[in-house]
Order: sequence, then structure tokens, then C-alpha cells
Amino acid sequence: MDDERARQLLADARGRIEQEIRQLLPGVGDEELSHIDQHLGDAGTELFENERDAGLANRLRDDLAAIGRAEKRLEEGTYGLSVESGHPIPDERLAAIPWAERTVDEQARFNG
Repeated sequence: MDDERARQLLADARGRIEQEIRQLLPGVGDEELSHIDQHLGDAGTELFENERDAGLANRLRDDLAAIGRAEKRLEEGTYGLSVESGHPIPDERLAAIPWAERTVDEQARFNG
């Protein structure tokens, strides 16, 4: 994959992920008071949704960190090569996950 295409894919992914994080974790305001006079089931649902959103935001932050590492590899000339083996990562994988650090097989082993 050429560097310009990689830069664009990474920039697009960064913008999308940052927007998703902003949507998941809006500023605290009236929400602080929303639990007052709620039915217990409603409070439980809200707690579940807040925990789910926090988990999603953490995963998205991990993705942003991986994008940063990919941008650094791009600058160093090692983008598109596995950080594990140095083997090329197929362009199709990079198009789908521009911050991919390993080949599909290596990632499957890495995830255990």
C-alpha cells in the first residue's frame, strides 16, 4: 500500500474513532441527576449502558493508540510489515484495519 493511501486511511480512522468516543462519553450534566426518583430497573439499565459505553470507549482508545503506532511505523518506513515477524501485511487487511500490526495468522495466535 502506498504511503499516501495509508496516511489517508489512518486519518479517516482517527477522525471516526475520536467522534465515536465523543458520542459515547459526552460531558456530565443533567445526567448526574437522572438517577433520582428512578425505578430500580431503570437505574440498572442505565448502569449497564454506562459500563458498556465505558468499555467501548476504552477499546476505541486502544485503537487510537494503535493508530498512533501505525503512524510512527509509516514515518519509519515499516508500515505494512508485521511487528512480530516483519512479514508483509496484505493490503486488503490494511484497507480494513489500517492500524493492523500483524498478519491475520499472527494476530489469531497473539489473541490466543
